[in-house]
Amino acid sequence: MDNKVVSTLARACLERGLPVVTFNFRGVGASAGVHDHGVGEVGDCLAVIDWAAQQTGADQVVLAGFSFGSYIAAAASSRLPPGQVLRQLMLIAPPVHHYPFTSLALPPETLVVQGEADEVVPPEAVFVWAEQAGLPVVRLPGCSHFFHGRLTELKQIVVEKLS
Repeated sequence: MDNKVVSTLARACLERGLPVVTFNFRGVGASAGVHDHGVGEVGDCLAVIDWAAQQTGADQVVLAGFSFGSYIAAAASSRLPPGQVLRQLMLIAPPVHHYPFTSLALPPETLVVQGEADEVVPPEAVFVWAEQAGLPVVRLPGCSHFFHGRLTELKQIVVEKLS
């Protein structure tokens, strides 16, 4: 929740006038529970979406996730509560080598952003997966997993996608 990439995504959404909710996954920070390898976390994400819709009355949702969070956002996108419409899905440095992204049906307008010098998520694995899924990828040459020195560029990419 306090990660600089997550904060950058939140600021980009706020700049576009969207209400934003960030949260820690189970077992992170002061959150209760234990890491559930993406299973329980998807349910947690859906519960947050439902809560946010009740608070704001919004019937559209933008889901954005970084690294592990991108898998949760992608998995949650196809299981939205009744009445919720996915406006945009944004996957930043998706760990396709570690989670079953290939089993997910993602919208063709999904934004995928991947640094070409990512030391955590193998960039080539993301490029191959995205091509097979028919998803375009915004490639950032020389960019690491945590977008060191590239957060302003990442924010601009997200703002433009939300325009």
